[in-house]
Amino acid sequence: MKKNKAMILAAGLGTRLRPLTDLISKPMAPIVNRPVMEHIVELLVKHNFKDAVSNLHWFPEAIKDHFGDGSRFGINLSYSFEDILLGTAGGVKKVEMFFDNNTFLVVSGDALTDMNLSEVMDFHKQKGGIATLVLTEMDDPSQYGVVLLDENNKITGFQEKPLAGEEKSNLANSGIYVFEPEIFQHIPENSFYDFGKNVFPALLEQNIPYYGFKHNHYWNDVGGLDEYQKGNFDALEGKVKVTIPGNQIRDGVWVGKNCRIQEEVVIIPPVCIGDSCTIKKGAKLFGPIILGNNTIVDERAVLYRGIKWGSGYIGKDASLIGAIIGSNTKIKDKASVLEKAVIGSKSIIGDGIIIHPSVKIMSNEIII
Repeated sequence: MKKNKAMILAAGLGTRLRPLTDLISKPMAPIVNRPVMEHIVELLVKHNFKDAVSNLHWFPEAIKDHFGDGSRFGINLSYSFEDILLGTAGGVKKVEMFFDNNTFLVVSGDALTDMNLSEVMDFHKQKGGIATLVLTEMDDPSQYGVVLLDENNKITGFQEKPLAGEEKSNLANSGIYVFEPEIFQHIPENSFYDFGKNVFPALLEQNIPYYGFKHNHYWNDVGGLDEYQKGNFDALEGKVKVTIPGNQIRDGVWVGKNCRIQEEVVIIPPVCIGDSCTIKKGAKLFGPIILGNNTIVDERAVLYRGIKWGSGYIGKDASLIGAIIGSNTKIKDKASVLEKAVIGSKSIIGDGIIIHPSVKIMSNEIII
């Protein structure tokens, strides 16, 4: 019996998620306190993928240290380091031998989805093309390259980020693909090469048939800060089926191990609190809220619709309103971080400082 093999693309720089990705790679950005790539690995295991390889570039050791050989997650995981980025197709070409001349799956390590990968594989086998692209219906396709299909789901063309009202399709490329090994004949070695910009248009020119699979599951490319926040909140609210860590102490409230929640704390779900957190007297958490491991929330602090990565501190009478805070960052007493503000990791916001809406503070900054 052939083993299902997959490649997880994890070499990107994640520039649109900065400052959150100043000090980590995008696949390690947490969704409900687990790296987004961990949710992808769990999905692969669920659909019987036994072996995977991941390409690495930006902060590669963090990914290797977390996932190791994959055995902790039920998969055999190996790595391909790219000193110089090779693009989506070039990165896959580099590990051609891994796939043993078999059909294989490629998936982004920074996408959030609960789609049925088994259905995707079955569709690909039924169609018999050299490739299958997973497509997502978008309300606003102007932010994506859209894909055109005929009545048999054969791909006939592309339209790159069409203006509103000029789109010929609302189907976006989800960055999840199934390939036959013949695809390697269309990718040069040791070159930067991209599936969307190079491989797929060339296949059309050569009249080589490939297909689009339209799914009806959740998909979010976690591409920018708004999408990242939405992905976290959607996971908390059950709009995407992922495993939320911690013990669900009541409907919509998850609490990790070794937490201390003092008296007069108000928690309005949905809320996810990581391991070893301390929530002190009179603090108020109005969900959706996600607190990473080892976070201290001091007395009377107010948190509303926010994400706080692991470690660090939110001071007495401080406010976190619709904002995202990186790891090991300290928000001191009576400071306020307001709607859509983002603060990178290992930063300090001094007593009484107000971080205004949509302001971005880079990692390792001290604002006093």
